[in-house]
Amino acid sequence: MIAPNAKNDPLLLKVEDVATMLAISTRQVFRLSDLGRMPRPLKLGGSVRWRKGDVQAWIEKGCPNCDPMRANSQTG
Repeated sequence: MIAPNAKNDPLLLKVEDVATMLAISTRQVFRLSDLGRMPRPLKLGGSVRWRKGDVQAWIEKGCPNCDPMRANSQTG
């Protein structure tokens, strides 16, 4: 059975949704993702989506780097 509000509460988020959650621009979302500083998105054909649960858990943990090796190599 599907929850009544399932249509209004997607499990996959568009870049605009993630940007709104973080109060940043969509470009900044892609920058954070490219640097490994946030959860990696899923690539579905020509679309890019983030798992809502991954983004929420990352925010609850204080937005730590998700890929420290990649993030460290970009800062040097």
